[in-house]
Amino acid sequence: MISQKVAQQSLRRLAVQQPYAMRWSLMNSASPAAVAIGRNIQTRHTASTTKTSDPTKILAQQRLNRPVAPHISIYQPQITWYGSAFNRISGVAVSGVLYLYATAYLAAPLLGWHLESASLVAAFATLPLAAKAVIKGTVAFPFVYHCLNGLRHLTWDLGRGITNQQVMRTGWTVVGLSVVSALYLAFY
Repeated sequence: MISQKVAQQSLRRLAVQQPYAMRWSLMNSASPAAVAIGRNIQTRHTASTTKTSDPTKILAQQRLNRPVAPHISIYQPQITWYGSAFNRISGVAVSGVLYLYATAYLAAPLLGWHLESASLVAAFATLPLAAKAVIKGTVAFPFVYHCLNGLRHLTWDLGRGITNQQVMRTGWTVVGLSVVSALYLAFY
């Protein structure tokens, strides 16, 4: 019983490690004992050189020989690049400010801050007109741009406006409408 288990385990080990040696050993009628002790396993000597070098230098040399993708260096910047990047930036900015204010508003009673609407309106009213316009414009532009660009993406989801000309036209339209709307909100 034990001899059968030893033979089975050695055959399984040989089949996993060297599947072709298993077939060769069965064709040559090797006994399970010969397989178990490894007498019929072919071995190959490793090829090594006496000259050793720093592996980091080899890796650096290999990197120099790799082809470089012609990404940013050959393409002209387009409205789609800037629109996509600013859509993400404006989304992070708008949501980041919202989360920051909401957290501060919840912590305000514990810290003794006055972030209720009346306090904010009174503080904002004391600012000069130019400062009010700059603050309102800075808050309005990312919000309006992100909203309008979101509508643009929703129309794309409907399968409309996906050609290159339409994408460029709607991109510049979103930028223009965002600037006009932010200026309107800043000075209203």
